[in-house]
Amino acid sequence: MTTRLLLLGAGRSASTLIEYLLRHAPTEQWFLTVADANPAHLAPVLAAHTEYARAVPFDLENEPLLEELVSQADVVISMLPALLHPVVAQACVRHGRHLATASYVGPDIAALHDAAVAAGVTLLMECGLDPGLDHMSAMRAIDHIRARGGYVTSFKSYCGGLLAPAAEGDNPWKYKFTWNPRNVVLAGQSTAKFLENGHLRFIPYQQLFGRTEAVTVPGYGEFEGYANRDSLSYRAPYGLEDIPTILRGTLRRPGYCAAWQALVQLGLTDDSVNLGNAETMTWAELVEAYLPTSYVPHLDLSLRLATYLRLNPMGEEMGRLNWLGLFSDRRVGLANATPAQLLERLLAEKWQLQPHDHDLIVMQHLFEFELDGATHQLTSSLAVVGEDATHTAMAQTVGLPLGMAVRRLVRGEVAQRGVLIPVAANLYEPILDELAADYGISFTEEER
Repeated sequence: MTTRLLLLGAGRSASTLIEYLLRHAPTEQWFLTVADANPAHLAPVLAAHTEYARAVPFDLENEPLLEELVSQADVVISMLPALLHPVVAQACVRHGRHLATASYVGPDIAALHDAAVAAGVTLLMECGLDPGLDHMSAMRAIDHIRARGGYVTSFKSYCGGLLAPAAEGDNPWKYKFTWNPRNVVLAGQSTAKFLENGHLRFIPYQQLFGRTEAVTVPGYGEFEGYANRDSLSYRAPYGLEDIPTILRGTLRRPGYCAAWQALVQLGLTDDSVNLGNAETMTWAELVEAYLPTSYVPHLDLSLRLATYLRLNPMGEEMGRLNWLGLFSDRRVGLANATPAQLLERLLAEKWQLQPHDHDLIVMQHLFEFELDGATHQLTSSLAVVGEDATHTAMAQTVGLPLGMAVRRLVRGEVAQRGVLIPVAANLYEPILDELAADYGISFTEEER
């Protein structure tokens, strides 16, 4: 009997997921419908698989179409922006269809738990990279520590989607977009919350990128990590309710965060205010508009900015801002936009992944635990390099775990109903094993 899969959204992180689903469609007896706003780009991928797949146009605002597509599926996979998932999840519950995504469990999704249980539906969330692989690999390590009689006292977890060293070139930020640019621009816009030695710690957005921690990943060098929004919420899912230290963070190359902090302080990441018709302004004029009136005539704009933000005029931070073109006569080119939208438009060009570029995914867990009266440290690290701008490491590490989770869900190997994340061994063990055996994606551990 054929199982009908529906994939909503086929953006930059979906390439490997689609290939995985098509690879297993004949043996698993799947038929895949890919619904996307622009399905034409899928034709080359699906051309050799017409017996097992089709592409259809999709607009989430077309509610009757969403209801029709969900009702015709057995399992729905959503790669849509996270804010759209509640609408999809509600439709899945109404029609008794399972859902799998790579996005966080938000309040709207969490509120559907009881209804999903009553409908016999699994809403399997956070099955991508981060969130996703971070949960699976962390829980495997935590469960192994507990099986030895150990007690975890500190857990720090970092992840970043970056560039492979060979692809960094002359880009001083050492960064390009491998996932949703808007999410990068708006990253961290909430107070970060974590625990350190039993004490609550809060970092407001205005200070977030100014407070980083050095992280070393074997074979890939030095990074800096900044805290994610809410690390405290993962104590219960990981069974670490009494842990003294827990922190989840994002990785960037050294120097990125200090320069991004300058953009935050200037106001260019603000998404709450519409600047009106700023389309004809140049970037220099926009930056000028954010600075206090100068009492020194004809003082260079970049020097005024450096003075205002207390930066070294010849320092690396100013070099990165200048490389972006913030002091240029180039027009911002977008009317009725927020500062964040203008910045996103600029960065989308400057940080565009080129066809020959290779991206890099790095993840590291740092554990401390007590065992037999001694303190142990366990470091678990993952590094994945992408093949090209289509088959990125980001697409692999998001798409493969999600596809593998769907495979287990369809096979009936996930008995739990309601809202789930992959922290149970019956789900994370086979996925981590398949990633290692078939794709060479595995964590390297070092204990001392």
